[in-house]
Amino acid sequence: MTHELKILRQFADAVMDGRKTFEVRRNDRGFEVGDIVVLKCVDDDRKPVDHAINGVAWRITYVLSGWGIEDGYVVFGIEVSS
Repeated sequence: MTHELKILRQFADAVMDGRKTFEVRRNDRGFEVGDIVVLKCVDDDRKPVDHAINGVAWRITYVLSGWGIEDGYVVFGIEVSS
């Protein structure tokens, strides 16, 4: 499954330079290992921003829920999809 998600510029920068290899999200989409995430950069007003991350496909490598994660949320690992 492919998920299109918005991401704030400060987080998009960290993903693109490799400092951030995970996402914390409400699990309203049933994220699973192997799913593809396409991130689209937005500003603080949620308006689209030109950014290198736009259109890049990321593969979910790990999904964590429970273990101190608020109910209804997940943390998932991402890597560039080949």
